[in-house]
Amino acid sequence: MIPCVLVAGTKSGVGKTTVVLGLLAALRRRGFEVAPFKVGPDFIDPTHHTAICERASRNLDTFMMGEEGVRRSFAKGVEGADVAVIEGVMGLYDGLDATEVASSAAVAKALGAPVLLVINVHGTSRSAAAMALGYAKFDPEVEIAGLILNRVGSERHLTLLQEALKPLGIPILAALPRKSEISLKSRHLGLTMGFEGHHDLDALADFVEENADLDWILKLGCNVPPSEPLPEFGGDRIKIGVAYDEAFCFYYQENFDELRRLGAEIEFFSPMCDPLPDVQGLYLGGGYPELYAEALERSQTRSEIKKAAENGMPIYGECGGLMYLCESVVSKDGDSENKMAGILPASTTMTGRLQALGYVEGDVVGENSVVERGRVIRGHEFHYSKMDCARDARFAYRFRRGKGIVEDKDGLVEHETLGSYLHTHVCAFPMERFVESCRRYGRR
Repeated sequence: MIPCVLVAGTKSGVGKTTVVLGLLAALRRRGFEVAPFKVGPDFIDPTHHTAICERASRNLDTFMMGEEGVRRSFAKGVEGADVAVIEGVMGLYDGLDATEVASSAAVAKALGAPVLLVINVHGTSRSAAAMALGYAKFDPEVEIAGLILNRVGSERHLTLLQEALKPLGIPILAALPRKSEISLKSRHLGLTMGFEGHHDLDALADFVEENADLDWILKLGCNVPPSEPLPEFGGDRIKIGVAYDEAFCFYYQENFDELRRLGAEIEFFSPMCDPLPDVQGLYLGGGYPELYAEALERSQTRSEIKKAAENGMPIYGECGGLMYLCESVVSKDGDSENKMAGILPASTTMTGRLQALGYVEGDVVGENSVVERGRVIRGHEFHYSKMDCARDARFAYRFRRGKGIVEDKDGLVEHETLGSYLHTHVCAFPMERFVESCRRYGRR
């Protein structure tokens, strides 16, 4: 048993991220080693968790990982921790289409984790009881262990809420006043990244300590599911370069863990500032290359990466990495165009509006060095850009669910390079083939 809560909301925008950050900061100030988690395919919230806890935040997603993958990741993530805090996604029961798959509720059930339900009570009193009752009764397998009332207007308002909620028997574990200065800045892909600003940890911790019953929350918990460790790789070790800076920062911790398990030493570098390291393969994650297009164009590293690709080095890029591997990035107003690595036969145009958002499922239909033909893949896409591809462009994926690059096709292939809008997790996208391709390249 480990002290653990899953903080979920009645819907998006009720303040659960602020609640979670305050809870993490308060627990850290008390001296606890806190294991943070995030439900869903989010890359941004985990960076804030990591910045506060000084410990990697892990994603839990039953669509990409399955229930067993969620349990395995949780067991790995709580090693050496005193307490676990899981941030939910959207509303508690919102998942894939009209199902519970990928929902906070699905993760709570997979782990047996108690739920703290965040309700935005601004402009309501007795109706908050109707919401709480509905959420508590909707699925008896989900334990609503306590309520967090956010945006409480006054002592009188709180008294009305307490009177209305008392008959339900669900404890109010926090009553948070409106406090706009605690909120976080955002941009087109979500909140700013955790490493981009300084958290006022004392303000966050004070906000929770003064308005929540932290001692009661610490009495809640769940059992750590048993999980057999995966076997370690015993062969030749190799080096894989991972682009990691302000432009490329969207990665799942489990993907790094898997690369290391398979025998890869990860060499982090910045395509904006660093030369290409001495590696046998490259992994470029998503992020914000459009915000740093001029710096990426100026760097000689893009020419070095192109030469490596032409020499047969296996290279894998996701979303922002895909954009960088293509020929150029055009601004949304069309006023500027910056050259990128020029490996994949396409150019990217920023659109200023969302082009694709949601889970993806598809088939590998083309041979490549990253993933084998015939495999079913799952992941997530989220981008504000579109691509203009050459007529003879080759694609490795055909999506059954999702938009892709063009007409349900995705996974541009050139040489031993593959770039895709798809963000993948190792549970749904095994990395053995990629690592072995890098190993063969290193033996040449």
